[in-house]
Amino acid sequence: MAAANPVSGRTKAALAIRKAQGKVLGGPKLNEARELAQGVIKANADRHAANVLPVIRAAQKAGATTLREIADALNARGVHTPRGGNWFATSVKNILDRSKAS
Repeated sequence: MAAANPVSGRTKAALAIRKAQGKVLGGPKLNEARELAQGVIKANADRHAANVLPVIRAAQKAGATTLREIADALNARGVHTPRGGNWFATSVKNILDRSKAS
């Protein structure tokens, strides 16, 4: 078995001392960065939903009544989900729910 890494041991000891002194270890702005990222993700999802909603409404006017039928219509028209995949009833429901919340 290999001996313990001396650098690792010194680093762990130094971090333990700093923590005992009350220092904050790691990125102190992590929560800030997380909130910013969540805002960008939500804005992108809202924008995609706004772009897809007219196509959903057109499918409904053409006679699609169920979420599955709407998903099939989106797939037939070549409209992709935000990640480039196919539509399912649940993904259509999520878009419709998002449009109601906006």
